[in-house]
Amino acid sequence: MLPTMSNALRIAHGAFGRVALLDMDAPLVRHAHPHCHVLLKAEGADTQFLVCNEPVPLTDQSAVLINAWEPHAYVHRSEQSRTVILALYIEPDWLARFRPNWAASGGPGFFDHRCGEVSPRIRRLARALAEAMTGAPAAAAEHERLLSELMIAVIERFTPWRTLAVSLRTLAQRQRTDFRIRRAVTLIEQDPARAGGVDLLAREAGLSRAHFFRLFEHSLHVSPRVFVNVMRMELAVAEVARGTAALAEVGDRLGFSVPAHFTRFFRDHAGAPPREFRAVSRLNGVFETSG
Repeated sequence: MLPTMSNALRIAHGAFGRVALLDMDAPLVRHAHPHCHVLLKAEGADTQFLVCNEPVPLTDQSAVLINAWEPHAYVHRSEQSRTVILALYIEPDWLARFRPNWAASGGPGFFDHRCGEVSPRIRRLARALAEAMTGAPAAAAEHERLLSELMIAVIERFTPWRTLAVSLRTLAQRQRTDFRIRRAVTLIEQDPARAGGVDLLAREAGLSRAHFFRLFEHSLHVSPRVFVNVMRMELAVAEVARGTAALAEVGDRLGFSVPAHFTRFFRDHAGAPPREFRAVSRLNGVFETSG
């Protein structure tokens, strides 16, 4: 694995989800999020992500648009210069406060395309938010106002927001998910650290490993391992950013008996090691508790 030199400049948390300003100089592993995920270039070199194995450019003119649960990875070549990325991980329930049908951002198809041309307004709001996060301390309400305006501009430009809603077919399909997969999902959600590997989950579901893997991915559109890692990472982010427990203790609770393994897992998914993530999450002027 390439040595990482990436770091988090600022991290913000709240009812909106999470906003991260990341100075990237190393790749991220294939992962996913249960959020509406938007990536905007703040400054530095043009770069790209792999979204569902499709290369998607991130430039001054183009944003990367990732639906909830879509697997993606950050691609960074060794000869490439650094890129500062404004990464938005937005909760569907928060978006529904603006328009009820934006709750559909928690499911597939919210963004029609994985890349979109950035308007001058989006570019201006993204820059203003990045500067507000890194500048002198400001009221949390001002940060959230900028985020609200930015997300409204993004959604109105890149989604059919006037008609978009969670379809009846989607709702019905969720209810038809095989009961054995639902059982496995419940086990993972209850305790992702103890859910074990695919073999154990397959045995609990009463399926062969191959059949379990195919059925799980067909039902949820992500592999069992990605799903487990998403659940572990969401717990890790909450504990690291908002908790007070020692990082070694956090890692142990999440199933990492060796602290270095937890550090590598966190860094490879979040772009920064947990100690740095905790530090920048608590800097003055970052909107941690809005909503």
